[in-house]
Amino acid sequence: MSEKNPVKSLNPEVARKIAAGEVIDRPNAIIRELMDNSIDSGATSITVEIAGGGIDKIRILDNGCGMTKEDLQNCARPHATSKISTEVDLMNLSTLGFRGEALASIAAVARLSIISGGWKMRASITEDHILEAVAPTQGTIVQSEGLFENFPARRQFLKRNATEGLMCKNTFIEKAMARPDIAFRFIQDGQTKIDLPANQSIKDRFILANSYSEAPELFYQLSNSSGGETPDWSFDLVIGEPAVSRSNKKEINIYTNGRKIQEYSLVQAVEYGGQGFFPNGTYPVAAVFIKVRPDLVDFNIHPAKKEARFYDISALHHGLSSTIKAFFQQYTYANFQEDKPTDEIRNQEFDFKSLHPLNSNNSENSSNSISSNTESVSLNLSKPSFNSMSVIEDKISNYTKKSIGTNSSPIYERHISYKTSQTNNQNLSDFRSKYLGIKTSNSKELSDRASLVQAALDAQNDQAPAKVKYIGPCLGTFLLAEKNNCLYIIDQHAVHERILFDQLMNNQGQASRQALLIPYKIHTESKSQDNQLEKLKEQLSKIGFETKKVSDGEWEVTSIPDRWTGTEYDFRTLIFVKHVEPQEIIRSIAAMTACKAAVKDGYILDDQAATKLVEAAFTLEDPHCPHGRPIYTVISREKLFELVKRT
Repeated sequence: MSEKNPVKSLNPEVARKIAAGEVIDRPNAIIRELMDNSIDSGATSITVEIAGGGIDKIRILDNGCGMTKEDLQNCARPHATSKISTEVDLMNLSTLGFRGEALASIAAVARLSIISGGWKMRASITEDHILEAVAPTQGTIVQSEGLFENFPARRQFLKRNATEGLMCKNTFIEKAMARPDIAFRFIQDGQTKIDLPANQSIKDRFILANSYSEAPELFYQLSNSSGGETPDWSFDLVIGEPAVSRSNKKEINIYTNGRKIQEYSLVQAVEYGGQGFFPNGTYPVAAVFIKVRPDLVDFNIHPAKKEARFYDISALHHGLSSTIKAFFQQYTYANFQEDKPTDEIRNQEFDFKSLHPLNSNNSENSSNSISSNTESVSLNLSKPSFNSMSVIEDKISNYTKKSIGTNSSPIYERHISYKTSQTNNQNLSDFRSKYLGIKTSNSKELSDRASLVQAALDAQNDQAPAKVKYIGPCLGTFLLAEKNNCLYIIDQHAVHERILFDQLMNNQGQASRQALLIPYKIHTESKSQDNQLEKLKEQLSKIGFETKKVSDGEWEVTSIPDRWTGTEYDFRTLIFVKHVEPQEIIRSIAAMTACKAAVKDGYILDDQAATKLVEAAFTLEDPHCPHGRPIYTVISREKLFELVKRT
């Protein structure tokens, strides 16, 4: 085989084309690289022009520091760069470009020209740094023409001009979003498509650059940091409220030190932060702009710098998800602290001043702020770790105290009748089994559990407003009620699910657990994973996971929560891969349990049970089921008059 195909060195032209293919695969890659250079030059104004989808021409103008004649003589050679000198510099990068591949790669697959400092340089596969004197210009003008005209095998895989142009536009937006201090303009085939002024807020740049149809008032800006004079990390986040949602995660954008990167765990942190506030199957629209100490992140792992490796991402993940969760808790409290019809909520002013803080144990080493379209206020977040249910914790605690020693009969006996021909003759034990979603012959266990839920309902109803009128069931799923001249359409499953969920979350401090006959063996891969488990040890214990360190790199899990159905692999994945907070593990278990136990679609409640559920709906601090669906919708009397054209 070796005689037929001996090892040999590639000729320089082929080698350059292969290297260029790793960096420049289509027109938008040229825009990505050249915009990085313009930003690094200190420019305050950058214009990007394209023609023919960027295949025919790309021209980028900036008012940065420019280039000297000597710079132009060397700039398009492989790995020519002014940004690093030694390998040590790779561990402390503060610029977007650093490898010196961009200009050489463009010259290998297109006709490159650069005008700066009174000189024009041309380079391509047939020209090598040809210089000529021109009129002096401010900054730099870089132009690429005829992409892949000398490489037809690659050119045939390019898409239509309109599609390539859209990719160029998206790359332009990606770069412009991270630098609201710089003015950007995008011109396509002679028409200005995007014009972004300098010195915008992060939120304004995010909304204007993406041309969202939703009102700007539906977006909010949040900030947090690890604390200290020189924090290891900090971030600014723009996120839309639950009314601004998408069916996928494509519009959750992560930027680190000015670069957009693909980082699954941080996208997941945004998702976890909004969990329980966005309806099933939908995700937030958000952009996270992170600043990390350069020596704690490595971008030199991907040719296009689309990925990064963090020294320890767990604290950042925790801070991000906690900040978002705190915001949505306060957002929900602000919207529902007074009864308002759905059609009025969108028109209210968002003001946090009247809210009590989520956590009174403030930390001097952590800061957080939230801003709407009108103002910024402090959230008083402690270390990025707090109880996700703290807003309703006191009220649920009171419910539990009232439940102890209660002699009320089970809700399933007193207040619910499942009236269908198939179940009229069911005995109570069979009905409870179906209703609760558990199979057991222990009637006392069922009775005790049902009594606890009933006691929670009774406790909530003690605080229910007096002027709630239950009207009746609707479509086998909804309960209709009248209050304050408004019609409430209540989802019976969602409200019951929320009540059960709150009860389970309230009891988690006494989480029942089961000892493992054969402990989980957890092998850590680094010192940072050991540190991560050490930091989480106390929190994991509170929810039922007892952990102990056997030796460096080896841990054991000796007990698990009663309701845990995962495996050793699942536990390891949640902690080290998905970076799930301990609180979120138990939350997902509680949400699943409450969903299975709650009254289902088609269950017909008697008037007494339905009335209690309706009254309980108005005492909940968070009127959403654990999966983010609202438990009711509201239509005002005026809106109904409008719908039937009544004046």
